[in-house]
Amino acid sequence: MDAANERAVKVLNSLIETTLDSAHGYEEAAQNANSGQLKTLFSERSRRRMDLTRQLQQEVRTFGGEPETDQSILGKAHNKFVDIKNALTGGASEASVVDEVERGEDFIKGKYETALQDEELPSNVRQMLSQAYASIRADHDEISLLKRSMH
Repeated sequence: MDAANERAVKVLNSLIETTLDSAHGYEEAAQNANSGQLKTLFSERSRRRMDLTRQLQQEVRTFGGEPETDQSILGKAHNKFVDIKNALTGGASEASVVDEVERGEDFIKGKYETALQDEELPSNVRQMLSQAYASIRADHDEISLLKRSMH
């Protein structure tokens, strides 16, 4: 595999890990939300992030790479921390669940922004990431509005 393809695979696999972290984070948030509306919103977001993960994994395969299939160690640790925190505090408030989701949205948005600035990525990858970023940015903005309405 040439250097350009290796670079694309590395960036895409990093985004796969982060997108899996996001999908699992939304799944966790859906389980901790009390409101049916938030449960539905978070479950739908989890599904969309898993769909995006599959698209990124397919793109890695087009470069002859082996796609990531698991979330990052940091993401797993964060999910466990949230589980422990919720167990100790007897559950999370709606506002604290939304706060955690927004924190995750800030992180994934920044990760995609960084990838989009990578001039070494092939144009087709940058185009795909640009479309994914538009969806992630819209999700981020919606969560930010939701957070403001709760505080």
